Amino acid sequence: MIAVRRVAAGLSLLTMANTMSSVAGSSSSEPAGMLLNGSLDAHPGSPPQLRRLADVPGHKPDRVNDLLLLRPLEGLAACSADAEASEDGNSHVVFFHGDIQNFHQEMLLQEEAAPWQSWSLERVALTLGRRFPNRYVWVVRASRMYLHKFSSYPNFVESNLFGAPEHSSDYGAFQHLRALLGHGMEQAGLPNPLPPLGGPVPQGFHLALVGFSKGCVVLNQLLYELAGARARAGLAAFVERISDMYWLDGGHPGGSETWVTEQRALRELAASGVAVHAHVTPYEVRDPMRAWVGREHLRFIRTLEELGARVEQKLHFEDEPPSIENHFRVIQEF
Repeated sequence: MIAVRRVAAGLSLLTMANTMSSVAGSSSSEPAGMLLNGSLDAHPGSPPQLRRLADVPGHKPDRVNDLLLLRPLEGLAACSADAEASEDGNSHVVFFHGDIQNFHQEMLLQEEAAPWQSWSLERVALTLGRRFPNRYVWVVRASRMYLHKFSSYPNFVESNLFGAPEHSSDYGAFQHLRALLGHGMEQAGLPNPLPPLGGPVPQGFHLALVGFSKGCVVLNQLLYELAGARARAGLAAFVERISDMYWLDGGHPGGSETWVTEQRALRELAASGVAVHAHVTPYEVRDPMRAWVGREHLRFIRTLEELGARVEQKLHFEDEPPSIENHFRVIQEF
């Protein structure tokens, strides 16, 4: 997470911003095959498949998000381990990004963000397209980017300016997610779209959710709402179509609840049958200034395993020094 550390870390916001720029300036990482044209609307050698949708409404008029849609990349399905997941052509992956990440052109305009263009939303969408070549990939842009770098998701979870969440059991995250996807599918003209505000879920519809860094707060909020959503007629069928949830190096500037440890919420997740994937790096789980993150991660995993959930976990780059670069690289490696 590129976010505000605890005051005990001795870093002011300005110092933190300078640190980010300094580290970023030394980064030369470029996702393989992720070179884009000037408009950032197409993958080399393929027809334009990347489309930006602005101000897509959710379930309330004041909750809107920009979306980035990548249609399934043709020619990769046959050789993919993901092939059986999307034979019906109506499988989707939704990604929630972390701090500093934004649309490519907007990152170019920000001095602190420009060195991190390799992890712009467009490039991440293409990376995910290779990871899930048979699925529609949706990148949800945070509705608030404080100081152009601190991502916040107030449409999904109560959050302060820096994106630290205040979780509750009835904020409406599932309703917003369903409506956002449904309206996005309608605007993009996808076949057999999901009805935004209720009604039957289309045949063959499947969904996987991926949170990276700050974006994991959305997945956490969904866990707190899971029991209510599974019991609600208008949401139960939608929730049942969620097959996988991926936590990628979750982190936020709050002093706790980086990982969900509430027994009731985790019991509900285990009972739902959703496959849980937790991929972390030393940058988050071995930071001595935020030791609770590692403890919460361990408790999250152990509790789910004890409850019989389907859990996959991996610590990436464990033999390398913690770094922001490796924090981002988990997007490629998971």
